[in-house]
Formats: sequence, C-alpha cells, structure tokens
Amino acid sequence: MSGSRSSSRLPVMAIIGLFFALFATRSSAAQVPLLMWSSDGLPPLASPAAGHITSNEKLTAYLTSAFGSGPHTVLLFLQDKLSKDDFTVFGGVFGNKQDSAFQNLEAAMQSSSSSVTLPALEWSDSSAVPALLQEKLGVSPLLVDANTLSHLSVNTSASNLLLINLPYCTGLVKSCKEVLHENDEMIGKVLSIMKDKKVPYTAIYTGLQPSRGIPETSFSSQPAGRSLLQAVVPDVKAPIMFNGTGSGPCIMLWVQNLNVSLSSTSGWTDLAAQTPNLEGSLCNNSNSMLVLSYTNFTLSFAMTQRFFPVSGRNWFTLDTVQLRANGLTASFIGSRNIYAPAEYSFHCQSVTSFRDTLLVPNNTNQNTTQWRLNFVDFQIQGFGLSNRTDFSYASDCAGFFTPGIWMGLITSLLMLIIFVYGLHMIMQLNTMDRFDDPKGPSISVPQSE
Repeated sequence: MSGSRSSSRLPVMAIIGLFFALFATRSSAAQVPLLMWSSDGLPPLASPAAGHITSNEKLTAYLTSAFGSGPHTVLLFLQDKLSKDDFTVFGGVFGNKQDSAFQNLEAAMQSSSSSVTLPALEWSDSSAVPALLQEKLGVSPLLVDANTLSHLSVNTSASNLLLINLPYCTGLVKSCKEVLHENDEMIGKVLSIMKDKKVPYTAIYTGLQPSRGIPETSFSSQPAGRSLLQAVVPDVKAPIMFNGTGSGPCIMLWVQNLNVSLSSTSGWTDLAAQTPNLEGSLCNNSNSMLVLSYTNFTLSFAMTQRFFPVSGRNWFTLDTVQLRANGLTASFIGSRNIYAPAEYSFHCQSVTSFRDTLLVPNNTNQNTTQWRLNFVDFQIQGFGLSNRTDFSYASDCAGFFTPGIWMGLITSLLMLIIFVYGLHMIMQLNTMDRFDDPKGPSISVPQSE
C-alpha cells in the first residue's frame, strides 16, 4: 500500500489500519502519517518494513521524483493533529464500513490511479511538509476552502499549491469522530470541485503534529529486578495572587483551564497557559477586582461583599466577569450562581457560559453574543485571606444533596409511609370470637352488648 496502488480488492482503510496497528506496536518516536494519491499517477515507492519510520530525507527524494518536471497542482489537506491511532480507532477497519470517519478519503484512494501511504513519517517541525512542497513546486501555498475553491480559476500551465486547513477535536464541543467525519466531508467536497473543473491534481493528507505522542523510554537507567512503583505526582501550578496595599495577598485565583472563544465555531484559547499582567486589580473590605491582561485578551472578575440579615453573616458574590478582545467587551453575570460566605472560597469543577450556565451572558452588542467562557477546576477568593497564601475552606457549587438524592429520599419516605399505614390497618383487623353451632341452640346476642 505504501507503493503504487496494487490490484488487491481489500478495503483501503483495512490495509491502512493493519499498517498502523503494526507500526503502533513497534515505533516510539514522534511521527505523523502521510497519505498521498494522484489523478495522473505517482512513481512507485517500496513498502517500508513494519516499525520503520520514514525519514524526511527519503520523503524529499520521493517528492523530487514525483514533482521533478512539469507543472503540478497539489492539494495539501493539513490537519492540526493526526496520528495513526486516529485511523485505527475511527477508520472502521474491521468491516464496519458505515461507521468509518474516512469514507470519502477511502473512496478517493481507491479511485485514484496510484497512491502512497507512509504510516510513520518522521516529525520534527509543524511546517516541514508545507515548506518542502513549497521548495519542490517553487510556489507559495494558497489557503483555500471548498467555497473559495469553487470560484477560483486554477491555472494548469503553472504549479499550484492549495492549502486546506482541517481542525482537530478539542473535547469541549464535538467528539473526535465527529470532527474527523466533518474533515472527511470537506475532503470530498474539494475533490468533487477539482473533478468538476477537470483539473489534474495530487492530494496529500497529513498533520501539523502528532495527536497522540508516545514517550521515549530509556531502559538503560531503569534498575534491574523487582522494585516498587510509585505514582508520579504532577507539578501543581501556583495560584494567581494579587497583593493589595497590605503585606499579603487579598485575591487568589486558581484554574486548570481558562478557555475563551469568540464564536461558536472557532477553537478555544487556553489563557491559563500564559502569564497574565495584574495591572488594574484592586481590593478593599467591600469590593474586589481581579484583572488578568493577556496578549490579545483581558479578563476581569468583579466581586462584592455584603451582609445578609437572614443568615446573619457576610457573603461575597462574583458579580460580573468581563472579556475584552478586539476593542469589544462581553459581560457575564455570575452573582446568581457564584457566591459563598465571605470567609470562604468558591470552587466549581466547571464554570461555563453556554452549558449548565453559571455565567449568564449579558451582552447588548451583537458582535459579542457568540463569545463563550469555559473555566475548568475553578477556585476564587476575594475576601478573608488574612495575609494567607492558601485558600480558605471551599464552598463547592455541587451541593451534598443533589436532585437525584432528593428524589430517592422522597420516594423512599413515601413508600415507607404507605407500608406503615397498611401495616397499621392490618393490625386493626378483629376476628370473630363466637361461632354458631347448627346442632345447638342459636346464639343470642343481646342488643346491649
């Protein structure tokens, strides 16, 4: 399968899946798969041995022979992440063709005059393949999609490098199989447009980087014989702390992922991976404001402390969260759901503005209605730190009595009441203590008895 397409009638995804299953058990270096097919023809390439990783030098030599003479139109389907495991898991290689996420890709490789499959291409840089194609074709890549390609006039007398970017799953909105299926639909549309235009092409499908990295393991440093295994404790990053006018911090924030998105279709940006600037933050006995300024985004958390006579204690609320980007500001109200006693911190595993909403959007600008927030493992405290560097006791958003627990308790109590009532009624039944003898005189029951 790594050479020119043979006459075997085995399904393409099944052959690719078998290739990838063999490579998955043998290789451990960083690698990405590369699929290549053409409507004109490709030079033959010997199949690599199982576990062999194709080097960049070998790919360079092959592309030189493939694009050595004459103009060529190359379609580069460049996915954000791709690994051979994606074909093994989602390719439907075990006869379940309807469940495959690569139906259009399989059909294209089967109908092409020749194809090349490199299950394990050495990966060193995300721009290696685009730069190599740009060097061999002598043209800069042109970023297109199905809509722009349908209106684009392709000059077949000169070489063309058309780049189609494909996303990869982030695990927040869509599953990996859904994303890969949408990418496969995009590949099918682009190939259909090229067929309608009657333009000969060579297509390449690969990834910017591996989607599943396999770490290298050095056995030379491992002790021989039996030994106890100790779990590796991951490093926990320090919380974000703002120091007020006093000597210690007055606002603390810890979050695993601080994801923001400017549209419902665009990807997420994790701001927690960056170091923020806290300029503009403030705190006092009644109000606290934490401002996190990043490269292209600014997040601000406004908190207020109030006394409630009903509970007889002070409570703090996260009134608003504001996201500023591109000169626009989106506001989200959190005071209805995010609150805790003033001397406590607030913790929640998931704080979002679009699903199980704790942050309610409050946007009047139509340009910011699609902005979304998604905070994972979120904990904040704006009051009562008393110069400490640790969070106080956390008031969690998930209460002890969930709706399911309440339903179970109420149902059990209702059934217990019915059982006790029925048992009480049975105990009140009285049996007859006198019986009529047909041979003797009739029993006379006085009316007064």
